[in-house]
Parts: sequence; C-alpha cells; structure tokens
Amino acid sequence: MGRVQDRVAVVTGAAKGLGAAIAQRLAEEGAKLMLGDIDAAGLENTASKAAALGVEVETLIGDITEEGPAGALVQGALDRFGQLDILVNNVGGSRNSKVWEMPVEDWDYTVKLNLRGTFLCTRAAVPHMIERRQGKIVCLSSGAREGTPWTAYYQGGSAYSACKAGVHGFIRDVALELAEYNINVNAVGPGPIDTERAGAVLRKLNETVEYSPNHMTPLGRLGQPSEVADAVLFLASDEAAYISGHTLAVAGGR
Repeated sequence: MGRVQDRVAVVTGAAKGLGAAIAQRLAEEGAKLMLGDIDAAGLENTASKAAALGVEVETLIGDITEEGPAGALVQGALDRFGQLDILVNNVGGSRNSKVWEMPVEDWDYTVKLNLRGTFLCTRAAVPHMIERRQGKIVCLSSGAREGTPWTAYYQGGSAYSACKAGVHGFIRDVALELAEYNINVNAVGPGPIDTERAGAVLRKLNETVEYSPNHMTPLGRLGQPSEVADAVLFLASDEAAYISGHTLAVAGGR
C-alpha cells in the first residue's frame, strides 16, 4: 500500500470508465488527484469516491483537446498541490466506419480526441517535471494499434488504430527526449475492456459474431477496468523506475 503516497497525479478523462478506475486506484495508493473531464456529473462522482479514501482531490471541467483547458488542468495541480509527479493521458475514443465510407470530419475528430490532448497535456506538464528532474507520464494506447478484428470486420476502425499506434510512437520519442531528466514515459495498451461505454457492445459481439473479442483473445474474456488501472499504477510507481518508452499490453494475450 501507499505505492504513490502523497504524489500528485493528473488524470484526464476521469469521469467514467478507465479514467475513473485509474483515479480510484491511484487514490487507494495515496496519490493526491487533479482530475479533468467534460462530464461534470461523472467527474464529481469520481472525485467523491476518491475523497472518501482520505486523499485530496481537485477537479477541472474542460476539453483538454484545447490548449487553454489542458494548460489549466496542469496549472491547477501546481496551484493546489505545488507539484506534479504523475500525468495520465487517458482521454480517447472514436467514430468508426469503414475507411472508404469515413467522413473526413470523423477522422479528424478521432485524431484530435486521441492525440491532441495527449500532446497538449504532456507539453504543459513537462517543464515542471524537467525542473524537478523527475516524473511519470503514462498514456493510454490500445491493442487496436495493431488492428482489432471485431472492429475492423464489422465496423471499421482505421482512425482509432492509427491514433493508438500514434500514441505508441509518441511515448517512444518523448521517452528519449526526457530520459536525461529522469522522467519515465510509457503507455498501457488495453484490449477489450468491460467499461460502461464499450462493455455492452463487446458482450453483444461475443454472443453474435465469429470474430468476437472472447474468441480472438487468448484468455477468452473481457478485461476489467481495474486490471488496466493496476498496470497504470505500476508504470506510475517506483517499481517501474527502469522502464521507459514501453507500451504495456493489458490485452488478454493478444
């Protein structure tokens, strides 16, 4: 217990799903939290659960794919807690369709949601981490960076796959840029996870189609948000001090 005790963590997209699970897991291990999302009610729910564990929590409602809110989220952590030790870039999502049918607007939306916010929050956090010569940055990639059969065959997911491959490339380069400052930069690549948003769709695919998540995943089941949160905690802790530029798969063997 206390693996990130009294460290300050910024978590984006913390209102629901993986972001909420990550925030809760960090709180359980003693972190002080600065949480961001556009969903005010969901964000308050996550903050309340974390605060019930006895940790300090601050929130900011805003779209971190825009420069102002991304900077404000990081600055809010510095103003409230005086430091920033951990940044979790969790915001992501997609609008899926086959590549020959995808509107340009949906491609641009997916790229912005998955990559722009990750870049903006990282850029805002890094100067403080460089000054202190320490920090942990964990980004959410995905098993989709290699292509996802159940999405590709039945919906199409090229934009999302491209973006999550982009996250992997991003952390590889930024890890090299920041290595001299003792800042670790890694990613977690979830497989099919039973979240509020995706779980119902994934379970339906398991019941109805051949190329289903359970069928295509060696462990034969959906992952749980807590299992992704455990991986993020590991990469944010001192246990991962000699790991940087790595995407850790939490994908049931895929």
